[in-house]
Amino acid sequence: MTGQSDDFSHLDRVGRTIAGVGTRPFFLVLPAIAGAVLLAWLLLAAMAVRNVQAGSAGPVPGGGLLQDLPAIPLPDFLARFVALCVGPAPFQAASARQFSALILMWCLMAVATMLPSAAPMVRTYCEIADTARFKGKPVVHPSILVAGYLAVWLAASAVFAALTLGLQMADPDRQTFGPANGIVAAFLLAVAGLYQFSGLKEACLKKCRRPFSILFARWSDKPWRIFRLGLEQGIWCLGCCWALMLVMFAVGIMNLFWMVLLGLFAILEKQVNGRLPSRIAGAILLVWSGALLLVSL
Repeated sequence: MTGQSDDFSHLDRVGRTIAGVGTRPFFLVLPAIAGAVLLAWLLLAAMAVRNVQAGSAGPVPGGGLLQDLPAIPLPDFLARFVALCVGPAPFQAASARQFSALILMWCLMAVATMLPSAAPMVRTYCEIADTARFKGKPVVHPSILVAGYLAVWLAASAVFAALTLGLQMADPDRQTFGPANGIVAAFLLAVAGLYQFSGLKEACLKKCRRPFSILFARWSDKPWRIFRLGLEQGIWCLGCCWALMLVMFAVGIMNLFWMVLLGLFAILEKQVNGRLPSRIAGAILLVWSGALLLVSL
C-alpha cells in the first residue's frame, strides 16, 4: 500500500469515501477483529448452553439461566464441532478429531478473551501504518501482525487441549467439562496466584502496555518480519495470561461467567499501570486455593 500514488479524484464522493476507507487498514482490521471476537463469543455461548443442558459442566454460576435458554441454532458443520467438544463421548477414547476440536475450542476462548486486550497493539500498528502510507512508504497489512499473534495462541491452545484430555483421563468419573477435583483445582489456582506476583509476569505486562516503542523500533515493510513481530507480541500476551487460563480448569472449562470475567480482567490489567490489579488477583487466587485445599482435605 502506498499513499502518494493513490488518486481517486476521478470517482464520485461516495466512491472516494469507500476507496479512502479501503486504503486505511485501521478502518478494516479493527472491525474484522470485533467481528471475530463477537463470533467467538456466540459460538462459546452456544457451546456453554449445550454443555449445561447436557449435564457435562456441573453446577456453574448462571447455570440455571443457561439451562432454561433454547439451544442456539447452528449450521451442521458447527453443530458437529460442538458435539465433538461437549458430547457425552468419554475422553479416554479420544480421537484425533476430538483433540482437534478441543484445540479449536481453546483457540475460540483465546480469541474471545485475549484478542480484545490486544486491540491497543493493533490500533497502534495501524496508526503507524497510516503515517507511513501518507509518506508514500510501503506498508504490510496489519492482518499479518494479527496472524502472528493468533499463531501463538493456537500453539498454546494445543497445550491446553492436551491438558484437558490429561485431566479427563486421570479422573474419568468427573463431568466432562466440570471443575477439576479439589486438590488439583487448588494446585492450579495456587500456580495462577503465585505467577501474578512474579517478575516475569510484570515484564510481560510492560511489553503489552507499551506497544508503540516496540512496533516503531521494529517497523518493517517485509511481511515475514511483521508476522514475527506479531509472534513476539503474542508471546508477551501469553506470558501475561497463561496462568489465568488455568483458572478455567478449576471452575469448569466451559464456564461462560468466568470466561467473561477473565476477558475483562485481561483488558483491565493491560490498561492500568502498576501492579495493584495483578497483586489483588493473585491474593484472591491464593486465598481461594488455600480454602479449597482445606475443604478437599
